[in-house]
Amino acid sequence: METRTLTLTEIEDLAFRALVAAGTTEANARPLAVATAATEADGVASHGLAYIPIYCEHVQCGKVDGAAKPVLDRPRSGLITVDAATGFAHSAIDMGFDALIPAAKEQGIAALAIRNSYNCGVLGYHTHRLAQAGLVGLGFTNAPASIAPSGGSKPVIGTNPFSVAVPGTDGQPAVLIDQSASTIAKSEVMKHAREGKPIPVGWALDADGNPTTDPNVGLKGSMAPSGGYKGVGIALLTEIMAAALTGATLGIHASPFSGTAGGPPKTGQFFIAIDPAAAAQDMFAENISALVGAIHSQDGAHLPGDGRRAKRIAAETEGVAVNTATLDKIAAILA
Repeated sequence: METRTLTLTEIEDLAFRALVAAGTTEANARPLAVATAATEADGVASHGLAYIPIYCEHVQCGKVDGAAKPVLDRPRSGLITVDAATGFAHSAIDMGFDALIPAAKEQGIAALAIRNSYNCGVLGYHTHRLAQAGLVGLGFTNAPASIAPSGGSKPVIGTNPFSVAVPGTDGQPAVLIDQSASTIAKSEVMKHAREGKPIPVGWALDADGNPTTDPNVGLKGSMAPSGGYKGVGIALLTEIMAAALTGATLGIHASPFSGTAGGPPKTGQFFIAIDPAAAAQDMFAENISALVGAIHSQDGAHLPGDGRRAKRIAAETEGVAVNTATLDKIAAILA
């Protein structure tokens, strides 16, 4: 695979220009471009520039409204809602966070419910921002159905990631948990399908519920839940939080995040922000420090988020290697 090294600024600029060229307003393109660069810096290439051609295609086919204007409401003092108006999730989340962060700091806790939304990319990118603001951030996002229930073979819930970010002492999360309810993110299976590569056993199941190493067969079947029935439970929890609680579309009714079939998926996101100083005063930082220290003191042990932090530091100075095939697709959009 041929690659080309780009700086994070170049990645953001490339993503921004491609989105605008496809019909996205600058106000909606910028948050997504910023997130794309951050995602590449974290080493999550499957959700980085590789997704820009898909986003552009979805703007052009009407699966997402590139000119959408999200609408914010405050139904209760501790709850903010945003209707994404079938536009990009990132613009809706930005608008919601502008109200969520001060509300959480004032009240100790606040929640944000987003509906009529779209793929929010890497969920941990968003909770990371809450941790940078000194808050414990919890995030949930649902997706089109791709996981079958325990004992079944027909998908009813999405890979449905959840994320928890805990503020540290250096302005970065001390802990960042970001995981889907499936063994692996569906985008990774899609990436293997695009590249014609087999997938490991345990990533996906065929239409009869049997393990497969063929990514195309897995995409027509279902994603394997992480930890069996426990993964299904996590997916259900996220579906309740991100779809039922927000008034968004359930995964069984949402159109795919890939391809051009169907209209806007209208999925949802739900965030909870907690001010740890209000809940535990100084004991929170002390306990987190002790917990992190107990793990890092063991040879070879690491915390969720440690890998992303290291990659981000390297990317800021060395840039990121990007697949030239992806760059060719973006160049075609800009031509």
